Formats: sequence, structure tokens, C-alpha cells
Amino acid sequence: MKTQIPVADRTVAVIGSGMQEHDALARDIGALVAKLGVNLLTGGGGGVMRSVARAFVRAPRERGISIGIIPCASDDDRLHPKPDYPNPFVELPIYTHLPKSGDEGTHDLSRNHINVLSATAIVALPGQKGTDSEIVLAVRYAKPVMRYASAPDPRHTSIEQTNRLNEVERFLRRYLGQA
Repeated sequence: MKTQIPVADRTVAVIGSGMQEHDALARDIGALVAKLGVNLLTGGGGGVMRSVARAFVRAPRERGISIGIIPCASDDDRLHPKPDYPNPFVELPIYTHLPKSGDEGTHDLSRNHINVLSATAIVALPGQKGTDSEIVLAVRYAKPVMRYASAPDPRHTSIEQTNRLNEVERFLRRYLGQA
């Protein structure tokens, strides 16, 4: 018999650009995750990661925390976090020895594996190669993932895509056991 996971132990990972905030999309998702009463997990940096975490911590919530999986500075400096990490809206930073990202986002030394494997469900906002690598990992590890953006991306036909927040909410509720 499968054990039911308590709602507060469920985590939604939000992935997206480390440079651009895509603030309107990120605000929607941060507030939605807070409303659902689950944890938010990001890569802990700037761009979408900062914007969604800011919206999450500022939204009314009774449960859930903002978690950031923090990369180390470089291959040569694994004792310190990457500069500007974590962003100020990460409530629980998890520091790693993992420096790879971007083009190397599927490398064994990338924190993207932790981001994907730790999530109950994943929402992908617009991003570049790092975001694409997390989508690849989500598909590889059979994690539920939905892309939320103003327009579909033809590179990601293997995952659900939408521009409607209510569809994201239905997707998350289904995988969080709140349907």
C-alpha cells in the first residue's frame, strides 16, 4: 500500500530564466504555490527564481517554505556559493558542491538533478539552456512538468504547455493530491 505524503511535505519546483524575472508569470505561480500550502523549490538565484520566491514569501500562507538549491562558486571553489546566491527570498538555502549549469545542466555535477528529483511537480517558466536541461531531466526522471508561458515552445512538445493559470492550478492539484 502506497503511503500518502502530507501536503506540507510536497514541493513544487519552479524553473526558468536566471537572468529575466518574467515577473507577471512568476508572481502568478509564486502566489499559487503559496495558496496550495506546499513548499516552493527553486535554484535560489536571480531572474525567475528570485521573482517567484518573492511572490511566494509575500503571499498569505499557512504552510510551506521557500527552498533554494544553491550551486557552488566553481569547479575550483566548492566551499562557497555562487556569487549572488541565495536570493533574499530563499528561506531554506541548501548549499551544494555542484557547480555545473546552463549548457552543462544535465551533467552529474549540476544541482538540476536535485531540483527535479526533489519536486512533487514542476512548473517551467521561460528560460534558456539551464531551464531546457531541467525539462530534459524531468522527462528522464518521469516527473510531472508543465510549461507556463504566453506562447508555446515548439522545442518542448513532450510536456504539457499552457498560458492559463487555472490550467496550471489543475495540473498542480492533480499531482499534489488536491484534485
